[in-house]
Amino acid sequence: MNQQLIEQIVGEILGQLGQSPVQLPERAVPIAVSARHVHLQPEHVEILFGAGYELTQRSELSQPGQFAANETVMIAGPKSSIERVRILGPVRKATQVEVSFTDAMKLGVKPPLRESGNIEGSAPITLIGPKGSVHIDQGLIIAQSHIHMAPSDAARFGVVDGEYVTVEADGVRSISFRHVRIRVNERYRLEMHIDTDEANAGFITQGSIGRLVKPNDAKETIPMQAVTKTTKTPDPVRIPESLEFTKKLLSAEDVADISEKEIVVNKGTIVTALARDTARELGKTITSRK
Repeated sequence: MNQQLIEQIVGEILGQLGQSPVQLPERAVPIAVSARHVHLQPEHVEILFGAGYELTQRSELSQPGQFAANETVMIAGPKSSIERVRILGPVRKATQVEVSFTDAMKLGVKPPLRESGNIEGSAPITLIGPKGSVHIDQGLIIAQSHIHMAPSDAARFGVVDGEYVTVEADGVRSISFRHVRIRVNERYRLEMHIDTDEANAGFITQGSIGRLVKPNDAKETIPMQAVTKTTKTPDPVRIPESLEFTKKLLSAEDVADISEKEIVVNKGTIVTALARDTARELGKTITSRK
């Protein structure tokens, strides 16, 4: 999918909605938000759904040959479980479960950030279906953000398979995704995949457009040897050790946004369970004022 075709498609959609066409950024990349999902190996399909069972297609996915199945499973960790997690087909050589960091905290698990397919030494998880359950010792990951593209797209962008780039997304909350892996294959269609946490951070919805930026596209910086001896190095910014939180409700998002290690809340402030879990994960403490 080239730049001209992307602009044509977006222009047609906006035309149908009665809106004026917009100028897409150079090196535009469509962004897709990938929610939690499961890939199953054949024997696990039979354990979860019965002997001889085969997945049935609910809808096609953007990548050719991939589909969302009608079937769902429950995934269970030591702390909690999540129901109706969609299975994606076709079957794979090894079962893999992809969740967001928020999902992981709810389940009470610590999956590594990995590229899809790289599950060696990853986290365990239990899957529960209508006919049985499967516990895998490895296979639970948080998926590394990546861009699918065909060789023609790679040539147009000047990138190669396995390279890492930055993708910038403008909007209500502009955001840059760094360390995005390029994946090139003849079967792929141009599209960037991020998870729901990443999408929420930038207010990104399905159909958003990003701009691919290579490291050498960044503005030139002054070499260290060019700085004169009279240049004074600025003092490091000192971050306070504690913060007095004055709102009536402390959420997980608040905890993640606060840079201080201690959060002091007033008596009567509601602290959500997820906020306490997030604080433990980030090595922060929540103190109640007496």
